[in-house]
Amino acid sequence: MKLTCLASPGSGGGYHAPASHLLELEGLRLLLDCPVDLSALAAFAPVPLDTGSGDAGDLICAVPYYWSPAVAAAAKAGGVDAVLVSSATGMLGLPFLTRLPSFANTKVYVTEVASRIGKLMMAELVEMHSQFVSFYGPDMDGIPKWMEGEKHSKLMSMLQKIGIEDERNDLSPLMPLYSAANIEECMQKIQPIKYGQEVCFNGMLMLKASSSGLELGNCAWSLEGPRASITYLPSTVFVSAHALDCDYNSLKENDIILFSDFSSLNVMDEDDENLGENAMLCDDSVSRDDGVGEDENVQILCKTDDIAEEIERISFIWSSIIDAIKSGGSVLVPIERLGVILLILELISETLHSFDVKVPIFIISGAAEKMIAFTNAVPEWLCKPRQEKLFSGEALFGHVELLKEGKLFMFPHLYSKGMLAAWKEPCIVFCPDMSLRHGTVVHLLRRWHADKRNLLILEQGVDAELALKPFMPVSIQILECSFLSGIKAGKVNPLLTVLKPKLVLFPEEMKLRCPLKEGAPWPCLYYSKGKTIEVPNTREEFEVRLAANVALGLQPRQLDGTVAVARLRAKLHLSNGQYMLVAPKDQSDGQTKRLLLHWGAVDAGHVLSALLEKGMSCVFSGDDVGLVGSERSILVTSPGDALVKITSERTVIYCNDEGTSKQIYYALSSVCNGI
Repeated sequence: MKLTCLASPGSGGGYHAPASHLLELEGLRLLLDCPVDLSALAAFAPVPLDTGSGDAGDLICAVPYYWSPAVAAAAKAGGVDAVLVSSATGMLGLPFLTRLPSFANTKVYVTEVASRIGKLMMAELVEMHSQFVSFYGPDMDGIPKWMEGEKHSKLMSMLQKIGIEDERNDLSPLMPLYSAANIEECMQKIQPIKYGQEVCFNGMLMLKASSSGLELGNCAWSLEGPRASITYLPSTVFVSAHALDCDYNSLKENDIILFSDFSSLNVMDEDDENLGENAMLCDDSVSRDDGVGEDENVQILCKTDDIAEEIERISFIWSSIIDAIKSGGSVLVPIERLGVILLILELISETLHSFDVKVPIFIISGAAEKMIAFTNAVPEWLCKPRQEKLFSGEALFGHVELLKEGKLFMFPHLYSKGMLAAWKEPCIVFCPDMSLRHGTVVHLLRRWHADKRNLLILEQGVDAELALKPFMPVSIQILECSFLSGIKAGKVNPLLTVLKPKLVLFPEEMKLRCPLKEGAPWPCLYYSKGKTIEVPNTREEFEVRLAANVALGLQPRQLDGTVAVARLRAKLHLSNGQYMLVAPKDQSDGQTKRLLLHWGAVDAGHVLSALLEKGMSCVFSGDDVGLVGSERSILVTSPGDALVKITSERTVIYCNDEGTSKQIYYALSSVCNGI
């Protein structure tokens, strides 16, 4: 087995661009996640350009290319047999691959919800990209000028500033965006699955997706093969405020854990001054005790402290929004996390009436209306408290009330029909574009950047200085926030203790940040980006099962007091990740033609008696009459001449007549143990 880390996670601890890996086992090549790191868009100038303000001199004024090391590496490898996707963001690079001829037969596995959300995100990305094409014109064939000569090194320094590192100065991960037709072609290759559903790939691997808790449809993967069972563990949250909790029980006792949660590298804002005074207590609707057992590690994993801290952060954001609104300013929220947006809207719905403010709330996104509506149609993918709301007749999320009350509006574009009639400032606007490079966010930043009463909320991980460079000088208030993106460092060792793996594959860059427990029963291999490591076998033996019809046809004979043996003729077959012995099509013919296998010592006297019973004329050789324990010889004179030599180790038949030799063999078989 071999593992190659193709790409480290992008900003957000892997939420927006998860890490990607190439796993080779049992002769198959699997790609684990295929994201696009959209933070590279910060190297390009926004559209439309505004010559009156900002500094876009160092930025690339052209149709942007998109950064996906996973796609470049998979294409270089010549194709993969299957792609396992853990999240909607982990599938944004798929159309790059599926449009290549070498990926014509590649299968893609992703959960139903992640598949639908991912398709909406890809379509919105294509639509936003069209604004660049409309402004600069369509892409020309060949390498763009901004990727050649002196501009090449300038571009690499820009990407490194953003946080994208490539030691070889290789720009092959930068590629022109796919089309809407490529998306449709890609979706044809996707096999959507449910949580807990087992699917068989190539007869060799059983694949199963389990909830990872981070976002709707996100999953961890279990791969069960004849020689190993593997857990692919991406960013994970054990107890979620909106998505189904992490199903870590389904991952227990797999042989190998590929730990791909890099979120502990993100230092989340734990400033008590910020999260103290304005923090709200955790809502009862998301605080729960699932009756965990006495095991201390399980109790650590099931604590609701992560939810409480997340709601504290969202409460602080809401208090900052209220301050801006009361001062007469508007609020721009270019955050792309669906779960965070839902929780902010829910908090607004619960508390807006207690504040003396009346402002419209807009979600401006081509995918917003479908995505928000979709969240109310998949209760089985939500956490248990949300599911209980369904049975009690309540709305699953708070934004439903905002829509009913006419406080929340959703439009695909700023120029959409009805937008002008609903528009009123101050207002709160959600729009998905953390790079601040196209769409609604560019227009509104041009409008609001010079007013210090306005508020811009950015997610940590975005280079705010570079992102805002085209809009300088800015007076708008900027609030940078961090959100829960996966397993906290303190929960890694308790998780591994619960899962009980035989081997852990762990990121090298997390070695110091999240040291594994000393004296742990599981060995650990560290991997790093761009390097291939050999993963040792964890099973010295593997099981082979018998088909029912083969087992019923066995005729065992007792070898000794504890062992019985039987002979069979079967074909080795691989099905559902298990080796199995099945009956061949010509099993009946083989049964009649095959010779018996014998074992044990042969008594010469019994052989002589058996030959006489067959009507053969035979006597002991006169040379060894009366001898015991040494070689004995039997002379056969009828129906043909033959000599049978018997020792403690072997019996040999000397005969030139085929008919006579067969009769002697059958007589010998009657006194021997055989199968």
